[in-house]
Amino acid sequence: MTVTVLPSAERTTPATHHATTGARAHRAGAPIPVSMIERMTLILDAFDANTPTLTLLELVERTGLPRSTVHRILDQMIRLRWLAHSAGGYRLGMRTLELGGLTADHNEIRDAVSPLLHELSQRTGMVGHLAVLDGREVVYLDKAGGRFGAALPTRLGGRMPAHATALGKAMLAALEPTIAEAAFRGRLPRLTPRTLAEPDALHRELGQIRLRQGVAIDREEAMVGIACVAAPLRGRGAPPAALSLSGRAEAMSYDRLARVVLEVVHEAGRALFPHRTRWR
Repeated sequence: MTVTVLPSAERTTPATHHATTGARAHRAGAPIPVSMIERMTLILDAFDANTPTLTLLELVERTGLPRSTVHRILDQMIRLRWLAHSAGGYRLGMRTLELGGLTADHNEIRDAVSPLLHELSQRTGMVGHLAVLDGREVVYLDKAGGRFGAALPTRLGGRMPAHATALGKAMLAALEPTIAEAAFRGRLPRLTPRTLAEPDALHRELGQIRLRQGVAIDREEAMVGIACVAAPLRGRGAPPAALSLSGRAEAMSYDRLARVVLEVVHEAGRALFPHRTRWR
């Protein structure tokens, strides 16, 4: 159950991308996909946490597909339960939820780690996140954080560029350096003025993270005013996930939180890999 970065996974993540902004899969001037699967994917990717319900016009604008094409595909997706009618338009259907529950590896991680994550969030008063690495992005499996958590634009199933987050950097640093270096070439999307947008800067940062027992820090690199401390869950091979604490940058005690996060990821690793966890 390992999740690795594939050098060929060149996801197009714009600089303004946040976890709650569903993938705006079709860019202006890009060729319209021909296959039905690609067109369905464009429609599914148009939904996000901020706009769980979309009208026909909004789906046309977000996908770039012709109105008649979208209308025809919507009818089929509703019939197959990928989508459902809503008072305000269309929403994701039950089939997406059912299939999401079949991701066994992710469910195993979430079941083992989530109780620790929520306890950690309550103990520290900070927002806790659990995520896995998917290509050049992190995907959130769980979030805990109460009132302040609602202020952060992260959600279950949401994505963020790995190079701009403590979670992503923690997992990238635990990979073989050559794998991480091959996956990040060329200038990277900048989310804030502090995002590490140059590959050389990112690779130097990953080297420093390896010297800190895997602890990664995001100092307003993903969102202005927000900082984060993360560490990977370790088993044999690449880390399948990472755990983090986020809060307001001016109130962060990085050294103290690093110790706390390391303690919890060790405990989570023992729960997740009871017979084969090896710590560096």
